[in-house]
Amino acid sequence: MWTRSAIFRGRIKPGREEEFYAEVAQFLVPAWSQMLHAQAVRVYQPMESEAALSDVFLVQEIDYPSRAAIDEALASPRRIAAMQALERVRPLYDGRHHHVIYRRLPGSA
Repeated sequence: MWTRSAIFRGRIKPGREEEFYAEVAQFLVPAWSQMLHAQAVRVYQPMESEAALSDVFLVQEIDYPSRAAIDEALASPRRIAAMQALERVRPLYDGRHHHVIYRRLPGSA
């Protein structure tokens, strides 16, 4: 199992927090769920963190069956739809996001 994660850092614009998370649920989660080969999508709102990560306001994870499946998903036209959905919520925050690709280790749940 492979997971591609996006870690959003910065800040949601003041007073727009509820709107931001509602739009993530309404627009981003469905677009991410349609990514080619996506097996599961999870999004998290950080509630506590170490000081160095206090600017993380959203974490997204998408599971894929293989590393090759991630590459195919990123080259797929479905990624364009996901990027368009992201553009819809960009006015609600200041910041950027970084991606990490993980491979699940044997013996972990």
